[in-house]
Amino acid sequence: MGAHFDSLETREPQQREMELFARLPAFLADAMEKAPGLRRWLGGIAPEEIHSRRDLARLPVLRKAELLKRQREEPPFGGFVAADALKGTRVFMSPGPIWEPQPGTDPWQAARAFFAAGVRPGDIVHNAFAYHMTPGGFVLDEGARAFGCTVFPAGTGNTDGQVEAASALRPQVYCGTPDFLKVMLDRAADADKDLSSFRLGLVSGGALFPSLRAEYAERGVRVFQCYATAEFGVIAYEAADTEENPLPGMVVNENLIVEIVRPGSGEPVEDGEVGEVVVTSFNPAYPLVRLGTGDLSAVLPGVSPCGRTNMRITGWMGRADQRTKVKGMFVDPEQVAELMKRHRELSRARLVVTRKGSADVMALHVEPAGGASVDTEAVAASLREITKLGGAVEIAPPGSLPNDGKVIADERDYAG
Repeated sequence: MGAHFDSLETREPQQREMELFARLPAFLADAMEKAPGLRRWLGGIAPEEIHSRRDLARLPVLRKAELLKRQREEPPFGGFVAADALKGTRVFMSPGPIWEPQPGTDPWQAARAFFAAGVRPGDIVHNAFAYHMTPGGFVLDEGARAFGCTVFPAGTGNTDGQVEAASALRPQVYCGTPDFLKVMLDRAADADKDLSSFRLGLVSGGALFPSLRAEYAERGVRVFQCYATAEFGVIAYEAADTEENPLPGMVVNENLIVEIVRPGSGEPVEDGEVGEVVVTSFNPAYPLVRLGTGDLSAVLPGVSPCGRTNMRITGWMGRADQRTKVKGMFVDPEQVAELMKRHRELSRARLVVTRKGSADVMALHVEPAGGASVDTEAVAASLREITKLGGAVEIAPPGSLPNDGKVIADERDYAG
């Protein structure tokens, strides 16, 4: 194979832009006919008038809270899915819950990310993303298999079983959250199991900190990141230089229109300015137009040295809202509110996310209500039940938590 997945990746930027927006009016017209929820959301727009970024920016940004609301009003998809799209395929539940269909084979376009990371057909991929209810495991699974790789669907948890399987199957590629590969390698070292077959990693679902990437390199595994969501699959991915080291930023996937807008609005920002990632796809079965991901990023100027000519973004830079990703799972302000309803002995709560070594750590800081006693073990049990993640509970003096409206504070250092 050549240096690129196909010729689409090396088109002149102006040609790509022209071709995307030449497709958009007909796509919008067809999508609005087949997905009544999208038609209602977009109102009385004339699809034939949307043929540039400036035109697109006039359309409203659909944020996930609004999508969730419309799905609850018109279950399960809020009218945003073409009626015949579900035959012979899967449906997933993302946190919220938001219902997501899987239309067709590899609708998430993950194969390009594998190729850019150095994976090739015939490689064995150990996929440690979740296969249960959420689409994470299937996003990478579909792309790897469509690309010609063999996939072991490891899923999450059962570290000893995963180490045993990897030591026997000898996969070349790990894919999963950034942290779990270290968990596997450390457990293998303790158990005297050989995982030296791993030479590449493709990770998502959390930040890959430079120190962790460096540790993996010292252990013989070159790890690359991709930025993916349940709705679109792989939005952008890292590419390598001639010495197989990651290049700055992430290259936007083909067949997507990505905008960076001012958080809380639909107004595009200047290149280099941090804003919310807004995506329009050309998926006829799940036609999402200007969906706000809630993620922050920025456009990097220029073209990648790898020869791919699409827009580059800086990758994931945190959340535009307080929804926060911890160990590959989202934690929402609504979940903190649910915990507060269960524990009336609490007057205020603030979930603080930090980093300890190579792992994400949660601590729930709570203020007692009117001098009430707080059973921290009971509150911690509720936190685990609601978020599916463990965390410490710390009692704070009354009035000591910051009065800034935050119920989730992400205090991780993304530079280190």
